[in-house]
Amino acid sequence: DCWFDSGAMPFAQHHYPFENKELFEQQFPAQFISEAVDQTRGWFYSLLAESTLLFNKAPYKNVIVLGHVQDENGQKMSKSKGNAVDPFDALEQHGADAIRWYFYSNSAPWLPNRFHADAVTEGQRKFIVTLWNTYAFYVLYANIDEFDPTKYNLEYDKLSVMDKWLLSRLNSCVKTVDDCLANYKIPETTKALQAFVDDMSNWYVRRSRQRFWAKGMEQDKINAYMTLYTALVTFIKASAPMIPFMTEDIYQNLVKSVNPDAPESIHLCDFPAVDEAMIDEKLEQDMGEVLDIVVLGRAARNASGIKNRQPIGKMFVKSNVVLPEFYQEIVEEELNVKEMEFTDDVRNFTSYTFKPQMRTVGPKYGKLLGGIKEALANLDGNQAMDELNATEALKLDVNGQEVTLFREDLLIDTAQMEGYVSESDNGITVVLDTNLTEELLEEGFVRELISKIQTMRKEADFEVTDKIKLYYQGTEKAEAVFEKYETEIGGEVLATEVVKGTPSGYTKEWNINGETMTMGVEK
Repeated sequence: DCWFDSGAMPFAQHHYPFENKELFEQQFPAQFISEAVDQTRGWFYSLLAESTLLFNKAPYKNVIVLGHVQDENGQKMSKSKGNAVDPFDALEQHGADAIRWYFYSNSAPWLPNRFHADAVTEGQRKFIVTLWNTYAFYVLYANIDEFDPTKYNLEYDKLSVMDKWLLSRLNSCVKTVDDCLANYKIPETTKALQAFVDDMSNWYVRRSRQRFWAKGMEQDKINAYMTLYTALVTFIKASAPMIPFMTEDIYQNLVKSVNPDAPESIHLCDFPAVDEAMIDEKLEQDMGEVLDIVVLGRAARNASGIKNRQPIGKMFVKSNVVLPEFYQEIVEEELNVKEMEFTDDVRNFTSYTFKPQMRTVGPKYGKLLGGIKEALANLDGNQAMDELNATEALKLDVNGQEVTLFREDLLIDTAQMEGYVSESDNGITVVLDTNLTEELLEEGFVRELISKIQTMRKEADFEVTDKIKLYYQGTEKAEAVFEKYETEIGGEVLATEVVKGTPSGYTKEWNINGETMTMGVEK
């Protein structure tokens, strides 16, 4: 392959071994650069001509010419327009990896690229920061437990379903990245990498935190550490071409620091090989279904206004796939729902309302528009939807005239039954029972208390492992709940002593579900 940028200065490519622009210009004056570019261009065309004459074929398999870098409005950058960006200012502001990632993920290299700070920052937030936070999570708890990955093996048969799922996703990701890079699908490569980081951070780590917090070093905790370590090390090797500096930093800390015999740099390592035995397509599909249900469940919670820490009694799911009990338990725990039930019919909880799409119905049935609105308003929503799904049309009798409306002629909304909230997408419907019993409300109050105490621990700059003494004082109802669940609350926040009375230490007053509570924490 030959990469050829006909107009770029070398330092704009971020591959130079110099710390600043001044040092670079001292070593390579402008005249030298100009001559070097001309010579390279001449060498490039000479090589093409000579190879054609001598061997009747090109001297390279592919040639990639980079597109122009434009400003955020799609205008070509120039000093005269005042829209040019100094690469060193951009590097100073965002870092080289963030800028590289933006160009890789934004569009194919040979297409024009619009460059602006907000877009770079967004990519940095979604991918680079998420990856770094996941790495930092591992380092934090590995240091607390003094975990050394070289002393353990990843024993696949002993792994949990979540561990096997992450390793399957990891190998599927590496396989996709290898294939995309081989076929010059650069943005598709970054999409696969970003999707994996999101799954690793926002699903695996979040679902596995309790395992890292467990006391001692039981097999399940070892499995969690080794799975996350394997995923991180393999992933940084696959993403090193895209974000070379950050991955080198992580490699030195995770690999080189514990294994002196490892290659000196991540860029001297082989690209990771795919372990086909770890790819379980059925497992990935089932977990994907779980994630789809969870996303809809969260949307339904948001629509209902019920906080995530407030338990819900029951939820119903209509889907083409009925998940095994293990996955149902994941959904229940993730959405804080006591019971999940699959059903073939959600008619008892939802219905549909129909209105005419004025843009299409008006020109066809202008004079009958009023009658059509009335007829649609009087329909049985579920029966009408069944008819529409079966025939792709609704037939109405409007003033003695038959009117046929197709799906594009209708505005369809889901009507909520009182006490229930539903969300639908991609053939899945999730319904939450929003009727809360006193027992559920009490449990929600306890979870709010625990959350507030954890917040106070952070604000007081306590370490994760610090034991505390906990004080509380509040309304009669609040104190009664606290006293009833004192052991559970104390265990969650590492309180060795819980005292009812005037708070001491770092104190703060809270209003929780309408009840006033003042609490204090001290080491």
